[in-house]
Amino acid sequence: MSEQAPDLRVRVGPMELKNPVMAASGTFGYGQEFAELFDPALLGGIIVKGLSLKPRAGNPPPRIVETPCGMLNAIGLANVGLERFLGEKLPWLQALDTAVVVNIYGHSVSEYGELAGALRGVDGIDALEVNISCPNVEQGGMAFGTDPDASARVTEAVLDRSDKPVIVKLSPNVTDIREPARAVEQAGAHAISLINTITGMVVDVETHTPMLAHVTGGLSGPAIRPVAVRMVHEVVSTVGIPVIGGGGIMTARDAMEFLITGACAVEVGTASFVDPRATLEILDDLRDFCRNRGIPRVRDVIGTLKLEG
Repeated sequence: MSEQAPDLRVRVGPMELKNPVMAASGTFGYGQEFAELFDPALLGGIIVKGLSLKPRAGNPPPRIVETPCGMLNAIGLANVGLERFLGEKLPWLQALDTAVVVNIYGHSVSEYGELAGALRGVDGIDALEVNISCPNVEQGGMAFGTDPDASARVTEAVLDRSDKPVIVKLSPNVTDIREPARAVEQAGAHAISLINTITGMVVDVETHTPMLAHVTGGLSGPAIRPVAVRMVHEVVSTVGIPVIGGGGIMTARDAMEFLITGACAVEVGTASFVDPRATLEILDDLRDFCRNRGIPRVRDVIGTLKLEG
């Protein structure tokens, strides 16, 4: 057993993270909400709540329901909007000694580009994560991420207006995750993150009504982890750009599954609703995991999956 602290640094394209544990967008607010519990700067990065040009109240309640081994949410991308984010949220983030990634979304290609342009030259933002699971109002509401061509157009629009590394977050609600992955890589994305939530539905058997006001929502939590690991494996085997993995990570061993499969970092989401200190505990346990097994550098584990044949 090695007593020396392992080196947890990893690279995501042009970004170096102090460790591979990132707080997923939509589950960690703007970081400051967790500051009374632990120092968010200890994490490898914080991906802030999805940002749109204008404020959004989100969907009406009820918009969260627990399911076996997970939860279903239909928050509706509620957020403070660009102006308040820059004035109220960003100053605190700019003083944070860790990577800050801003998750952005729009309902048209031009909205994505406009938002990326508005963040151009803004200090304290290390990268953009582009949520392409949003409905495309120009194409009848079909999500950008289910159409490789639309995924590529959004990626190009963001890259054209941005001066920051661009990470595209893929939707799992597709027949073949490799197709949008190839499309955004060819469009110039610096990295890919996956997976976003899987569309699901829960029915109240007493009232015969959906338990979410929006009827359907996004499934997250441990139930989706095997799907996420499989998709990370498929994408890592397909593209040459870095991949960030996430989906149902509750423990350091869960995180190691993604790293071994080839993800260069991980996003922890729903676990923070179960335990607000989950990201930090996963990081501490990941450090112990490496130390106890004599692993000097966590990056030595990345992509070490052994396949027979």
